[in-house]
Amino acid sequence: MAYINENYNKLKAGYLFPEIARRVTAFNQANPEAAKRLIRCGIGDVTEALPSAVLKAMHAAVDELGQRESFRGYGPEQGYEFLRQAIAQNDFKSRGIEVEADEIFISDGSKCDTGNILDIFGAGNRIAITDPVYPVYVDTNVMAGNTGDADESGAYAGLHYLKCTPENGFVADIPSEPVDLVYLCYPNNPTGAVATRAQLEAWVQYALKHKALLLYDAAYEAYIKDPSLPRSIFEIPGARDCAIEFRSFSKNGGFTGVRCAFVVIPKGLKGKTRDGGTQAIHPLWSRRHSTKFNGTSYIVQRGAEAVYSPEGKAEVAALIEHYMGNAALLVEACRKVGLPVFGGQNAPYVWVGTPGGLSSWEMFDRMLNQANVVITPGSGFGRAGEGYFRISAFNSRANVEEVCRRIAAL
Repeated sequence: MAYINENYNKLKAGYLFPEIARRVTAFNQANPEAAKRLIRCGIGDVTEALPSAVLKAMHAAVDELGQRESFRGYGPEQGYEFLRQAIAQNDFKSRGIEVEADEIFISDGSKCDTGNILDIFGAGNRIAITDPVYPVYVDTNVMAGNTGDADESGAYAGLHYLKCTPENGFVADIPSEPVDLVYLCYPNNPTGAVATRAQLEAWVQYALKHKALLLYDAAYEAYIKDPSLPRSIFEIPGARDCAIEFRSFSKNGGFTGVRCAFVVIPKGLKGKTRDGGTQAIHPLWSRRHSTKFNGTSYIVQRGAEAVYSPEGKAEVAALIEHYMGNAALLVEACRKVGLPVFGGQNAPYVWVGTPGGLSSWEMFDRMLNQANVVITPGSGFGRAGEGYFRISAFNSRANVEEVCRRIAAL
């Protein structure tokens, strides 16, 4: 009989979103009429159609594959050069950021990348995460055996928690002790907070001083409207020596069901070895990527390339304007009923304090049963998320307007 990876037994309860799905399914079965009114503002899934520029490019790619002369089989695992060059030019070089095409690795999603990156790091790293936090960062470290057991509150002994509160604007303070790996996500999921240039400069200086590595999730960078706010960690001097950046086409181009993302790993970035030496991280990830991944499909990569066309850029801008318009309505609706509200200005998530001492899951059940609206309980993102809930702005305008009316009535 094969041994299992018993680290999986250390995971707390169910993963947040399956638990939400379980409760919603139970509600729908028990309340078939109310289920018809249900509006989902929980999982951050886009709702609007793909940009037409993307569709045209994908259709053309399908036609190419239908002809022997233009057919393509296996592509380069790291990604096609046409997409890597488009990313390097449009997301980085055009903004004065030093990133080369061969430092970019195309994948099928940032969720996968932020978990898979652990493959190239050894045991014994001191790992810091924000609290609240995107649950994937925690759960993949549990699976990898980096955390030890959880206590009664759900906190893992092997993780260093960086508490995010209204007092620090939900942007983590620099730790008072050295750590090796730090997960940062800005614009933040779930709180919608955004780090300023000065705050990211402080993080880079900390990482350089302590030889730490920043794992920087910038999946929502396209939603930053304030031009003074950095959209990439590589805008900060020194970041190329201490950071890896994760990005996605899911929330800007609407690729949640299409699947395309990328990781940026500077070629000069290094980690330490047990014998006291250093080793470049870039070739390690390249080897891991080539060994365990056969590449994102040609059709999808052509669609992603079209995001950077003039037509694609205009359509993506319209999508972002739509979702941020939703966020503004949700922020206003929650404030009108006296709830403390955060986020929603440079991010598509609205982070809201629960009323009357309700717990996060009590608020979830109240919104589900009384307003027939699905939100995300803040406690699902960590201990510091208790007493809050997240509303996603990814929805139709009509649905968001109806949610606002139900919030007012509730």
